[in-house]
Amino acid sequence: EVQLVESGGGLVQPGGSLRLSCAASGFTFSSYSMTCVRQAPGKGLEWVSSMNSGGGNTNYADSVKDRFTIARDNGRNTVYLQMNSLKTEDTGVYYCAAGAANSRMASTYDYWGQGTKVTVSS
Repeated sequence: EVQLVESGGGLVQPGGSLRLSCAASGFTFSSYSMTCVRQAPGKGLEWVSSMNSGGGNTNYADSVKDRFTIARDNGRNTVYLQMNSLKTEDTGVYYCAAGAANSRMASTYDYWGQGTKVTVSS
């Protein structure tokens, strides 16, 4: 059974940090690009960041560049999203997804996590 299990969300004040984790099982994690997308309250999905299977190619949305860092540990089948200098507009549900290609298009992802909620508020 394929699973992507996210953790690490919560309530944080503006300027704070959170580290999200996404643990994968049931598929060959090291062969897949991993992506983080988010959904703000009342809005659609927004691509946040992607990393290719080997970890050598990363991409970030302009809105999170220089604040967020995506990383993966293929030995632990886990991808991480370090989020620093959080802003209120970063509030939303964060999802990890796995796809064969390093893509920004949600339709290309094969597997999805259940999401973890991040609230940035004072």
